[in-house]
Amino acid sequence: MADKMRQDRPERGISLRAFTPNAVTALALCVGLSGVRFAFLENWVLAAGAVVLAGILDGLDGRIARLLNAQSRFGAELDSLSDVIAFGVTPALIMFFWSLQYMPHFGWVLSLTMAVGCALRLARFNAQIDDDDQPHKSAGFLTGIPAPVGAGLAMLPLYLWMVTGQEIFRYYIVVAPWIVLIAFLMISNTATYSWSSLRLRKNIRLEALAGFALLGVLLISSPWITLSAISIFYIILIPFSVRSYIKVKRQRAMAQADARNSAI
Repeated sequence: MADKMRQDRPERGISLRAFTPNAVTALALCVGLSGVRFAFLENWVLAAGAVVLAGILDGLDGRIARLLNAQSRFGAELDSLSDVIAFGVTPALIMFFWSLQYMPHFGWVLSLTMAVGCALRLARFNAQIDDDDQPHKSAGFLTGIPAPVGAGLAMLPLYLWMVTGQEIFRYYIVVAPWIVLIAFLMISNTATYSWSSLRLRKNIRLEALAGFALLGVLLISSPWITLSAISIFYIILIPFSVRSYIKVKRQRAMAQADARNSAI
């Protein structure tokens, strides 16, 4: 009888398995938002570093949740809220304090495009999360650039400024259109590569592992040069991802046409 009562008793609290990925998400939020404090203190290295570290943590929380089989609706909502703050609000404020505050009249407004773009992207993602008709996702692509990537790309002028010391990268005539472009790419329907759309050939797996290890060393030894190179490389990849998606879409259309003809 006592055993039956214990079985019928509802569980209290939250399991450690479910708590862990949510804790990582909350940590990413706090780390990302700390970038605002560092920007206010004009410590641009730590400000940019906080956003980058938040991006790394954001990439870990989902994988930890899947590894522990601890996915939940609560975790998904917390992740979206964290992303808006860490990758929308924080980069917008960093770039405003660093450059756009010196722009007459429109500096603050253009800074807000980053935060608004990130919020709209995540709202669209949440609204479509249960939709079956998602052509980009079903083909292994993303719609627009993801929030952490957008935050990293938005700070490319800051990386280049820290690498070269050239004030031209800090001028608002350079920073303002760049921020608007990144915000547009976040909410656009542009097909971009996701991890699931990338495939490594079996004969280069060891080389890829060595390259990934080398990239980690470069991020530690020369972070701003490495981040600048990664950002530029990602931008160059966008036309190729669009072309790859068009190719996949064409192949699907041909397969569907063949299936209809076979049925007839």
